Amino acid sequence: MRIVFLDRDGVINKYPGDGDYLTSLRKFRFLPGVKKAIALLSKAGFRIFVASNQAGVGRGVYSRRTLDKITAHMFEGIIKAGGHIDRVYYCTHRKDAGCGCRKPKPGMLKKAAREFKFDLKDAYFVGDTIRDVHTARNAGCRSILVLSGKEKIKDRGNWEIQPDLIFKDLLGASKLLIRMVK
Repeated sequence: MRIVFLDRDGVINKYPGDGDYLTSLRKFRFLPGVKKAIALLSKAGFRIFVASNQAGVGRGVYSRRTLDKITAHMFEGIIKAGGHIDRVYYCTHRKDAGCGCRKPKPGMLKKAAREFKFDLKDAYFVGDTIRDVHTARNAGCRSILVLSGKEKIKDRGNWEIQPDLIFKDLLGASKLLIRMVK
């Protein structure tokens, strides 16, 4: 089974900035090439999951209803482009909640593996932060860091963990993933 997990902010949509949240539908902006990338992965037979921390809900910065509206809009854009996301997993807990789902803990990825019956060692996790790289390692996945969000290649020497692969964006990562599984 071909499995890829995607972080949301900085991978699918424009990164809102350190300490900021995507708090409304009107602020949601797909990054260039993302809809095409997800369509290509879908057509190549990948099961695609989104796993994203959304602590702004737990902190009361925005509501679950707003998060659901943003997610519906994201799905609509991806479907119109010919893509498909199997399921979205959000951790809406605050950082201090001690839950098992908040990245870098692997709870969201493990839940998907249980629900869809696959082995995480066969999966890739595409994220834009070193926390996402830790999440992939903690889950036993391979990590892909995209430079379309938080992390910048100039800071590579300061990263406490190195990703398995690095790409400019999701489109570049998706093209390699498709070539690797043919």
